[in-house]
Amino acid sequence: MPVAGYDRVQGTISLLHAGTSGGIGRLASARVGDRAHLEGPLGRGFALDARSRYLLVLTDVDGLARVRAVVDEAVASGRQVTLLLGAPSVSRVYPSSLLPDEAEYVVVTADGSLGHRGEVVDVLTQYEAWADQCFAAGSGQLLTRLVALARGRDARMGVARLGRRRGRRPEPGGRDARRRAWLQVALAHDAGCALGVCAGCVATGVKGPVRVCREGPAFAADELRWEPAS
Repeated sequence: MPVAGYDRVQGTISLLHAGTSGGIGRLASARVGDRAHLEGPLGRGFALDARSRYLLVLTDVDGLARVRAVVDEAVASGRQVTLLLGAPSVSRVYPSSLLPDEAEYVVVTADGSLGHRGEVVDVLTQYEAWADQCFAAGSGQLLTRLVALARGRDARMGVARLGRRRGRRPEPGGRDARRRAWLQVALAHDAGCALGVCAGCVATGVKGPVRVCREGPAFAADELRWEPAS
């Protein structure tokens, strides 16, 4: 389960999940005072650049838990943040009352029952010039379309990416490379061994297999190999 939020002062974490079966269902039915044994966090999270002031978070309903904490962190650090959420219909939309007042919230529904009509990726170009960095999660189809669109961002804007300098570029796969990437994505996975030895969560990186539970779940988009969108 992704950690959807945390409070270092209170020592609490927030979990967000729509499932109702298995361990998820038992956790959802827990009451105040019940105890649960949790292991984590696993792997690496998003890397925010200290120079970034304007953050774009893009996700569908199922991916929201993997990027939800970025919204709180952006607000707490004085950054401006816009959350773009795609949902099938108004009944699946995350309540705006659960978001910080400082966050801009843009909803896109497939049936047009709330907000924009269509797919959430379709509104990316309206914010790409504003955003210093973009953090995304969601279905494989959503991320593949997003990556393809983001690759043309420089050409559409006619400017260089944030943080690009002359000289040696950071080693791909390192935190500095992710920090300097405009688009970072968080991949979904089911933890098996959680130690990086069972190869049950392997994704295809540009230099070979990568383990989502160790090298991920957050990656710079250009660290991964993406199949063309169908």
